[in-house]
Amino acid sequence: MNDIVIKNKNIISIRKNFYLFIAPWLIGFILLNAIPMLISLVMSLTKWDMITEVEWVGLKNFIDIFTNDPLFYKSLGVTFLWASFLPIGIIFALFLANLLNRKMIGTTIFRTIVYIPVIVPAVANCLLWNWMFNIENGLLNMILNSVGLSSYTWLMSEKSVMFSLIIMSLWQVGANVVIFLAALQGVDKTLIEAAEIDGAGMYVKYFRITLPLISPAIFFQLIMGIIGALQVFMQGQLMTDGGPNKSTLFYILYLYRKAFEQNDMGYASGLAWILFAIIMIITIIVFKTIGKKVYYEN
Repeated sequence: MNDIVIKNKNIISIRKNFYLFIAPWLIGFILLNAIPMLISLVMSLTKWDMITEVEWVGLKNFIDIFTNDPLFYKSLGVTFLWASFLPIGIIFALFLANLLNRKMIGTTIFRTIVYIPVIVPAVANCLLWNWMFNIENGLLNMILNSVGLSSYTWLMSEKSVMFSLIIMSLWQVGANVVIFLAALQGVDKTLIEAAEIDGAGMYVKYFRITLPLISPAIFFQLIMGIIGALQVFMQGQLMTDGGPNKSTLFYILYLYRKAFEQNDMGYASGLAWILFAIIMIITIIVFKTIGKKVYYEN
């Protein structure tokens, strides 16, 4: 009987310590995430410019978004187009991680070089790439001209602007490379050695052993990449200001303009909740489909 009482006291003590340790995170989540989300949900049912009195409009904001707002569909299409290039970034990061996983002279230096763009401030990154994409004296056009090719329009044309921003995004895959590199270094070498003894070639060893073992890291990068791609903002705001001809008017940029330039917080909150629903639906679909093919050792 005494043992049962002591065991129950230990369980209660462990629970108290658990809630004590997570209290800072829990308080922060409630104050900085949960409550603002609930407030924005209420605001999405109102018309409010942050100055005059709040006007309750019910579902009018959502109805207007879906029926009377062509820029909603334009921005959503541009954002999905951007997100469709996500596999390129994942493949490129995985390619670099495989190169940096090899034992060779200067590997540490190359790893540092790959990661440096990640820690460069966003504004500095945009200033650098704006200069590189400059039509008249940009570095990329100077290189093209030096080999006898004509200057490229880069950010000034609807046809090339998205391609230019994709190039810019590939420059900052260092964080993804680090995660893939950690996953590659965690692969059990005995499995690869056993495959070599059985006569497996490079293709079989990589696609039948290495790739399945690092599939949790790939899946994590895919989920985080989708969430991040659908919330892209910096490139559209700092690099192109949504142009040319709204070809880079990303969804979050449009939401930002509605909220802080047109002061329509109710409408912007409605846009935010629509995006939240889209991200949640896509994430669930990915978990139900691709998630089932991920290999977990346990």
